[in-house]
Order: sequence, then structure tokens, then C-alpha cells
Amino acid sequence: MEHHQSDREHFVKKVVLPSGKTIEVVYFDEHDAPPASEARVDRACDLHVCVQCASHLAYPTTWAEASDDNWSVTIRCPECETVREGEFSQEAVEAFDEELDAGTDALTADYRRLMRANMADEVERFAAALDVGAVLPEDF
Repeated sequence: MEHHQSDREHFVKKVVLPSGKTIEVVYFDEHDAPPASEARVDRACDLHVCVQCASHLAYPTTWAEASDDNWSVTIRCPECETVREGEFSQEAVEAFDEELDAGTDALTADYRRLMRANMADEVERFAAALDVGAVLPEDF
């Protein structure tokens, strides 16, 4: 007996891509649906997303070239301490590297803002101390 798409049961999963775009993936057989443990990660190349708690802070602890097109990567989640090891495609590792670069840029920007705010606070306190005569030449 031939099955037509309309006769088959299906499972629909909404996936939110890192770009923010939402797509729907339709599985026509229940056994084709992703296991619950995989449902937390939107795409195979979302290596920065923890498979256990879905944190977006997972990072590589080791990576090495496994073959011409694959990388062996160990990934750690700082929130739930899950460690994941596997072989991933060049494309997935490149996307992971881009996420890591974006995270580094965000941390660097936050660090610079914090340093400027701290320096501005120190300058204000020093200026106030000068105004009230609390700083003397012998303090230097």
C-alpha cells in the first residue's frame, strides 16, 4: 500500500535559528522525530548551546582536526557542568568559532565600559578630594 503525505501522521517542530528566524520542520513518521535530548539544540552547528540545560555559554575545552572535513571537539557548559565530546563538521565548527568571537567581542566591550566607569568614579573622587584640600603635596 502506498502512503500519501496527507495519509501519514506527522510531527512539527518549530526551530528558532540564531538569526532569530523561525522555521518549522515536519517529520512524517514518529520515529523520524528528534529525541527529546536533541530538541533543545536548534541546529547541529549550535555547538555553543548546551545539550543538557540549553545555556548559550558552552565553550570548547579541546579541539583537534579529526579528518579533512571533521573536528573532534570537547565542549563544556559552565552553568550545569555538562561535558560533551564529538566529531563535528567544518561548517559547524566554523559557526561555533564565530559565536566564540562574538562572545569575546561582547566581553571585551563590557570590560571596557566597566573600566571607563571605574576610572570616571576615581577621577570624581580625586577631584572632590582636591576641592576640599584632602590631598596634599606630601601625599605624593
